[in-house]
Amino acid sequence: MDPTDPVALTRALIRCPSVTPEEGGALSLLADALSAAGFECTRVDRAGVPNLFARWGTRGHARTFGFNGHTDVVPPGDPAAWTHDPFGADLHDGEIWGRGAVDMKSAVAAFVAAAVDCVRDTPPDGAIVLTITGDEEGPSVDGTRALLDWMASAGERMSACLVGEPTCPETFGEMIKIGRRGSLTAHLTVRGVQGHAAYPHRAVNPLPAMARLMDRLASHSLDDGTDHFDPSTLAIVTIDTGNPATNVIPADTRGSVNIRFNDRHSGASLTEWIEAEATRADAEFGTRTEVEIKLSGEAFLTPPGPLSELVANAVAAETGIRPVLSTTGGTSDARFVKDHCPVVEFGLVGRGMHAVDERVPEGEVRALKAVYARILRDYFAG
Repeated sequence: MDPTDPVALTRALIRCPSVTPEEGGALSLLADALSAAGFECTRVDRAGVPNLFARWGTRGHARTFGFNGHTDVVPPGDPAAWTHDPFGADLHDGEIWGRGAVDMKSAVAAFVAAAVDCVRDTPPDGAIVLTITGDEEGPSVDGTRALLDWMASAGERMSACLVGEPTCPETFGEMIKIGRRGSLTAHLTVRGVQGHAAYPHRAVNPLPAMARLMDRLASHSLDDGTDHFDPSTLAIVTIDTGNPATNVIPADTRGSVNIRFNDRHSGASLTEWIEAEATRADAEFGTRTEVEIKLSGEAFLTPPGPLSELVANAVAAETGIRPVLSTTGGTSDARFVKDHCPVVEFGLVGRGMHAVDERVPEGEVRALKAVYARILRDYFAG
């Protein structure tokens, strides 16, 4: 297999059944291809999570361009619901079919192919680093985080990084991500005193307290947005009591909210607000509320500048479309990379990712390689 052919490499990766947390042979395949092209490859597995670090050039070079991506995929669901085998990588009517075709084995194949081309044809005065994890779709604790921790201990650095997640809503080339909203989930347990529904004065009903607390959280306007971010949002995602009896006031009830927040907030400030509202409800209803916070990532922004301009120029040159700079969408591993170096994201159209019959046009995979190749040429020529 020619590692500079992004379509062949995408199909080979799709044939690797790398459903999180299984490696499925995907990182081994990439390590073999990159080693043959002169990259120094290191497996950085942690807590059973597979990760690959690859570098061409001098360690710690002041001009080190990095790519980040993942080869793990979500489960395909019922294979019988697919038109083509989800791990068959069939090429049909100009499209590559299979789990991970969009998210994001095609982007990994494209940046690997572009990097191999670059070092073979025009060896740069600098270094190229590829960080590829098998744990982006899972807990994301021992994936890119483990790679960055290992790099810090080994004296490895990137001066700039591009994450290859799908970034375009409808048309290839239309959007670059220069940041992401933060994500926080609050799990709330309101505890009262169980009793007979006919004698509510002998009980402490946690449900009115939960209802009041949830209403206050959901009704509160967090902000009106910022220069680069949409307004923050809060969604009630569950309220569960599990009480089958209509004559019993339950002892406790549970609920959860998810907040997607911009750079006006932090995990700490939102936690403080939620806890204050819980304390307020408890004082009114005589309940006790436990708050458990899970912070998936803080909001971050790579301000428009040299890196976003480099990527935007390359996209425009290859597609004829000047991409907008956006912070929309969910979280990605860029939330970890931003603590290491400036980072932006650019990839394919995200339509179809995680869905049955996930597929990507062959031409877009080749176009993505062309964009990544131009980014490398322009970065090292600058």
